Amino acid sequence: MWRLRPTVLLAALWATVSLARVRRRLKRDGVRARSPRPPRLPASAGKGVNAVLSRTTPTCMERALVSQAWLSAHGRLVDVVVGVPATGMSSNKGNAHAWLDGNEPESAAYYVELLRIPAAS
Repeated sequence: MWRLRPTVLLAALWATVSLARVRRRLKRDGVRARSPRPPRLPASAGKGVNAVLSRTTPTCMERALVSQAWLSAHGRLVDVVVGVPATGMSSNKGNAHAWLDGNEPESAAYYVELLRIPAAS
């Protein structure tokens, strides 16, 4: 079973710790916050990262930063995009949103891009 593979468990542990660190760093550093680099694990261990991100309650920005760090460590450099609804921000029209470039085409269509955070190479 994939959940019991040590590499998947290590990736899940990294994601859990990284999520907590990103949360603190966002409060302290704002959009300059970054996720810690993941350990050297195979890309297939990303199942553990995905499991943590889908079973916890990260904000979209926290999720995007942790995912970006994992993907960057595995050769996929993607930007985090932050946008606001094209209709404007108000209590009944929505809030700002963060996503990985190319992962949410519906977000790219609905939101106006305000900020792009490039992946660390």
